[in-house]
Amino acid sequence: MHTAFFPSGKSVSEDLNKASSIPRYIAVEGPIGVGKTSLAKRLARSFNYEILLEQSEENPFLERFYHNPRQMALATQLFFLFQRAQQIQDLRQDDMFEPVRVADFLMEKDRLFARQNLDKDEFSLYEKVFEHLTIDAPQPDLVIYLQAPVEILVERIQKRGIEAEQLIEQQYLEKLIDAYTEFFHYYDDSTLLVVNSSEIDLVNNDKDYEQLLDFILTTRKGSRNYFNPKPSLL
Repeated sequence: MHTAFFPSGKSVSEDLNKASSIPRYIAVEGPIGVGKTSLAKRLARSFNYEILLEQSEENPFLERFYHNPRQMALATQLFFLFQRAQQIQDLRQDDMFEPVRVADFLMEKDRLFARQNLDKDEFSLYEKVFEHLTIDAPQPDLVIYLQAPVEILVERIQKRGIEAEQLIEQQYLEKLIDAYTEFFHYYDDSTLLVVNSSEIDLVNNDKDYEQLLDFILTTRKGSRNYFNPKPSLL
């Protein structure tokens, strides 16, 4: 049995009402630099869940993509497609054990990025490959969509200091923000929580994080929700 813990140390399982409301599969999404992986890791620690992360460092084409997007887009995208398909297959094999987990991506994000990065002919090829893969991705119980303006994304990318990411252009980030906004405007496959992360720190500020946890536990299944708190002082 998985027992969840809040930052205060109190076990969520001590409160049966709260425990029953905890989503068993949470996916955190949003554009590059918004803080998906950091939040996913903290949620996994709080809920004592397994964590499923993008393995972008394993993509041998990614750094070259940042240097030359036009030339390396197809190879980069296909690698991610095969990688995520394998991760989903591994998930399906584990489902017999009814795992609980937090992920820092949705399978649907692969096509979102493909539309942004590939030209018409490349995207047509990508779609044919996608159709021939057996991808039956489990749907999360809750999707957390982190939002932030492009200036915040640029600042966070610079702060985390991954060398290849410093080549990402602001115009590319703006396109991603627009793509994510459109995608989640129509998204209704899971309970959705849209979080304005511009002025809060969900990783280093316990008050901000605990506010989000409380909000998650009161979120109704199948609903669309918005979390836009005022920043807390440390």
